[in-house]
Amino acid sequence: MISRKAFIRLGVSGLGAAALSVVAGCGGSSGEAASDAAAEDHLAKIQEAGKIIFATEGTWAPETYHDENDELVGYDVDVARAVAEKLGVEAEFAEGEWDGLFAGVDGGRYDSVANGVDVTEERAEKYDFTTPYSYTHTVLIVAADNDEITSFEDLEGKQTANTVSSTYAQLAESYGATNNGVDDFDQTISLLTQGRIDATLNAETAYHYYMTQHPEAAIKIAATTEDAIAQAFPVPKGEADATLLEAMDAAIDELRADGTLTALSEQYFGTDISVE
Repeated sequence: MISRKAFIRLGVSGLGAAALSVVAGCGGSSGEAASDAAAEDHLAKIQEAGKIIFATEGTWAPETYHDENDELVGYDVDVARAVAEKLGVEAEFAEGEWDGLFAGVDGGRYDSVANGVDVTEERAEKYDFTTPYSYTHTVLIVAADNDEITSFEDLEGKQTANTVSSTYAQLAESYGATNNGVDDFDQTISLLTQGRIDATLNAETAYHYYMTQHPEAAIKIAATTEDAIAQAFPVPKGEADATLLEAMDAAIDELRADGTLTALSEQYFGTDISVE
């Protein structure tokens, strides 16, 4: 179980330090050695393939979902596409359940994850994170007629629901709740309105978007975290991935500077979530 302290946003300076690391040059003058080094370089592999593969759920609006034409869209999807364009490649998306997204990165099937991934201390032990491209608060959602739960501390002994390995499930459990595994946000809200769970945790942006689509939903926000959590793209740790991290950081910085992140934020959320 991850402690509540592990949900604080990592300092930008810490992320920057990781981003600025570069692959050390190979000793000697052998062309073969240089070729071997390039073959191991993650960014070089992506550029040679002409595509970067992002894992995503495709079921979590407005970050990643399918529109009325069944096209994959969303804030994270569009940011990933914009980053890929800056890298000179195409973005390809592999859709799957949350619990398998990181396993795909670990196995080398995917290059990163575009799914509102929170930057946590626990994840930072295994992955390097790009510069954050969004910041959100976590909200505690209950049924509209529930006056018993008014704070996160009230989750002690309660039933909640989230995807099993999500930070929301872990945070709920850290307050003493029992998490019930689900596949997506819609299923979670269904359990909540049916009275089969007491509460759920999720991004404030996800809640507000859901309410725009289902204004009749009998749910409400009982509490909100004080500090915002950063979202970023994770990449595997290691020298072979350092140049990819540096290139993605530069791309995100350019997208923030030219107003792309702000425009996408306002398109999907009605406000700018690309800054704290």
